[in-house]
Amino acid sequence: MSSHDPVVSIRDAERHYGGLCVFTDLSFDVAAGVCCAIVGANGAGKSTLLRCVVGAERLDHGSITIENNPVDESAPAFRAAVASVVGDIAVFAHLTAHEHLQLVATAHGLPDPYGQASQVLDDVALVDAADQLPVTMSSGQRRRLALASAFVRPRRLLVLDEPEQHLDADGRAWLTDAIRAEKRAGTAVLLVSHDSSLVSEVADDTVDADSWR
Repeated sequence: MSSHDPVVSIRDAERHYGGLCVFTDLSFDVAAGVCCAIVGANGAGKSTLLRCVVGAERLDHGSITIENNPVDESAPAFRAAVASVVGDIAVFAHLTAHEHLQLVATAHGLPDPYGQASQVLDDVALVDAADQLPVTMSSGQRRRLALASAFVRPRRLLVLDEPEQHLDADGRAWLTDAIRAEKRAGTAVLLVSHDSSLVSEVADDTVDADSWR
């Protein structure tokens, strides 16, 4: 992959649910170090597209490639390239926040999983909740844990579905800084958000989902 190739490329994408066309003839790219925000009304198909990008759903027509490879969530190269917060994250009820992040880091072959988990908890301002079980956390803390689960793993593409949900003003300021840091590190970011302030702060490109059908 050359430095000029897109990290994610969507071509002629089409998705239907029964007789309902969610989107059709959808094509765009996201390059390294670029944040693309998908905006539009509820029900426009934004989250459906993200689920297709991360392999949770399949297109009916067209293609999505990540670093020139077709989407395949079972492939080691895909798991090493894509980190996402799309829907609720899977957590083990008996694991603390720190243990959960250690497990994610270990699963992705990172050195020093304990240290990696400690660092990302500090990054997301969850140090005080490190020994808590997810069920005991507030909705804002669980959202930060979901984001931490993405930030603790290797990634060339970060996919975020309304990451601002349940975050207070400080949390949204932190999220803005975190996405900017991802861009500086050369990560491509594909973001769905209803927060116009966040979009204006971090997005280099926008895609209007209301025009898809």
